[in-house]
Amino acid sequence: MQASLRLLNKRRFLPLFITQLLGAFNDNLFKNAMVLFVVYTVYNDEKSETWFSALATGVFILPFFLLSALSGQLADQRDKATIIRIVKAAEIVIMTVGAAGLALIWSGIAVHTLAIPLLLVALFAMGVHSTFFGPIKYAILPQHLHDEEVLGGTGLVEAGTYIAILAGTILAGVIPVQAAAVGIILTAVIGWLAGRKVPPAPSLLERQPIDFHIIRSSITLVRGTMHIRRLYLAIMAISFFWAVGTVLFIQFPPLVKNVLSADKSVASLFLGIFSIGIAIGSVAINRLLGGHVSAKYAPASVIGMGISIIAFHIVCDLWMAGSDGRMLSLAGFLSHPLAIPLSICLLCVATFGGMFVVPLYAFLTTTVEKCEAARTVAANNIVNSGAMVIGSLITISLSIAGLSVVNQLLLVAALCLPCAWIAWTLHKACD
Repeated sequence: MQASLRLLNKRRFLPLFITQLLGAFNDNLFKNAMVLFVVYTVYNDEKSETWFSALATGVFILPFFLLSALSGQLADQRDKATIIRIVKAAEIVIMTVGAAGLALIWSGIAVHTLAIPLLLVALFAMGVHSTFFGPIKYAILPQHLHDEEVLGGTGLVEAGTYIAILAGTILAGVIPVQAAAVGIILTAVIGWLAGRKVPPAPSLLERQPIDFHIIRSSITLVRGTMHIRRLYLAIMAISFFWAVGTVLFIQFPPLVKNVLSADKSVASLFLGIFSIGIAIGSVAINRLLGGHVSAKYAPASVIGMGISIIAFHIVCDLWMAGSDGRMLSLAGFLSHPLAIPLSICLLCVATFGGMFVVPLYAFLTTTVEKCEAARTVAANNIVNSGAMVIGSLITISLSIAGLSVVNQLLLVAALCLPCAWIAWTLHKACD
């Protein structure tokens, strides 16, 4: 670990690390600040709030579905440092548009006709930004680091990304929206400055024509990956998981507001607990498997996840809000007699989820040759993002149909059953 930390003193690593960390932080600060502010100040009914939360999630994920194949081609065929500089410069413009949308909303100016559309445009653009930056952060490491440093460097990037996501998610719920608007622009500027320091990373391949037809290139990439049965099963299981996770993330803000009668700091806490649970599950399954790539615990893990969701539903159903009609603050929520059981249920959902999904990701890089790993990850991103968009659409449809957020949790739990079946099939296929 100490050897890995020494990389933070190296110019060939530190600028990329800072750029990635700030990008992940800004994504989550902007998205969550936007959703929480709109849910708590613009809309006043559960259906509209769930609809907006789902729409925001779908808008952010859609670029990953449409552009992952193109971004992978560019990362392989062009100088990665040059792409980073272009992408980070674009982030400043995108966050300026996002900040303008937030300013219009808190000022009460053209909220529905201009402010919310501006926010959604900025969110979509940030999804595009993340789609093009994503493949680079891994592909550039072998060019800048020595062979014995790549694993440690990858671990630091993963750890930094996790910390940034958690920090951005929690901060979005506790700072004023005015501070968030200023913060996203400043973060984008610092990220751009850090990106300018990333050393050149020219393509290692002979330059080939890039297929800019996003549908054709995506279909070609997915077809070239999914014909391997074990890989197909792993990708489908991961996609089911993220569809479930997307529905949960969409439900958190309206559930916290309307069912728990708590303010946005509690919604942010829920997202933070979910992130921590995923991390705990990742560590736990690595210990259980002892470093071996296996799906043997995946079926039990996702069943545990489903049971935990049912328990979460039951506690939400038993929750009694205060009679004074005021929103619970974070302190007020924590003093509620059911707060601890509710938090434990949520932590268990995420922990079992982490135990389920981490070994499956290992299949993406161990089932194929190393030279095909990047394309495999890109194909997985396309299918996963498609599943997440479908999850968003299902949530919107259920809300329009009048199904309450609490009862939607039961459907999420039911989705864990086909997920378990796919995981069991994968485990048997690998025996």
